[in-house]
Amino acid sequence: MAANPSERHQLRRDRLNRLLPNALTTLGLCCGFTAVRFGLQERWEISILFIGAAALFDTLDGRVARLMGGQTKLGGQLDSLSDAVSFGVAPVMLMYLWSLNNAGGIGWAIATLFVVCSILRLARFNVASVATDIPVWASNYFSGVATPAAAGMVLLPLILGIETGWDCFHSVWLTLPWTIVICGLMIAPIPTYSFRRIYVPKNLVTVSLAGVALLAAALITEPWLTLSALIVAFSASIPFAVLSFKKRQKEDECSHSSGDVSSEDSA
Repeated sequence: MAANPSERHQLRRDRLNRLLPNALTTLGLCCGFTAVRFGLQERWEISILFIGAAALFDTLDGRVARLMGGQTKLGGQLDSLSDAVSFGVAPVMLMYLWSLNNAGGIGWAIATLFVVCSILRLARFNVASVATDIPVWASNYFSGVATPAAAGMVLLPLILGIETGWDCFHSVWLTLPWTIVICGLMIAPIPTYSFRRIYVPKNLVTVSLAGVALLAAALITEPWLTLSALIVAFSASIPFAVLSFKKRQKEDECSHSSGDVSSEDSA
């Protein structure tokens, strides 16, 4: 029996809802892998721009999927695999081609370590995302630095080198330990802000929009300096995230303890 026009329209819309987020994820994957190509040509600025485009698509695909009701298991797996290439392989390949290769086999070993840690970080995120016993407030935090953020952090010496032209940012004595630190931050069980839920009070909406416009203008006029400032700001936020998480955790434990005591008293 043939479906009526309204059912066919609904079927096409459901297919589009599932296709569009996956298409954005695939575009992000292509951008991340293309960054390696321009890195092989030593066109560092274009490579970083492609990594940034991959981050933009990574931000959009999940939000579009939730908005359109197109979340699927395939999309979730595709997103993780795309992140592994765009933010695990691509950025450290740029760092290897730019600096780490000067350390020979040690540089390649550290680059490999970064890829392994990024994969482990994504695997841990996938496991945590299906957990049902996590309190609501905990969704404001990640365990360890997220892979896209780690990609930006590991590229910081390259970005600063482009901006300043200083040879010190090209030195393996800086890039090797810096990459190792980022590897540790990805797999360490330390809380970092997820920025999933950003609440803006009504009286600050206009100010926030002005801030977004200012940030956009800064990215256009001084892209490398602005990117460096954003990466440094996120890195500086990690200690505050740890303190905030511990405070919320302590409050949650206290509320549960008081609830248990009240239950016992009523019994």
